[in-house]
Amino acid sequence: MTKQEESGIYGLMAEFDNPNAVVAAARRTYEAGYRRINAYSPYPIEELSEAIGYHRNYVSLTVLICGILGGLGGLGLLIWTSAVDYPLNIGGRPLVSLPAFIPITFECTVLLASFGAFLGMLMMNRLPQPYHPVFNVPSFSRASTDRFFLCVKADDPLFGEAKTREFLAGLGAKEVSHVEN
Repeated sequence: MTKQEESGIYGLMAEFDNPNAVVAAARRTYEAGYRRINAYSPYPIEELSEAIGYHRNYVSLTVLICGILGGLGGLGLLIWTSAVDYPLNIGGRPLVSLPAFIPITFECTVLLASFGAFLGMLMMNRLPQPYHPVFNVPSFSRASTDRFFLCVKADDPLFGEAKTREFLAGLGAKEVSHVEN
């Protein structure tokens, strides 16, 4: 059982009015040594992911791998069907004609790459996720309209409820809320 599950607390969440304040707070939080942090905003803020130390993005690698597998699978299927399983020698043409195989190979590459992008995005964002502990904070309902939030999770090694609350309040937060698990 983790420290977070034992205490029944997910973490502490600070609310900010503007994007510059949450980015500055996220930078200072990361510099203070907190690593288990997350930020929420009504629209994407490029600097915010860098400020909280998020550098993992495997969607492009997933798309590349799925695209290569799709291209190889499509080409392999064409070679198998035309040269091995049911070869037809029509007019002395070669059984494996790569120029004729390009359109189907390309389409299989695009198809599997797009599936890889979609499924990779869903898995890496842990979607669908109909419940998350931050939904328990009443003011979090404004996260999709005009508020910005920074959450320090309870399983962070530096987390101490009183110390972290004081730290987040010192960053200029409008409100610091307790997030129940």
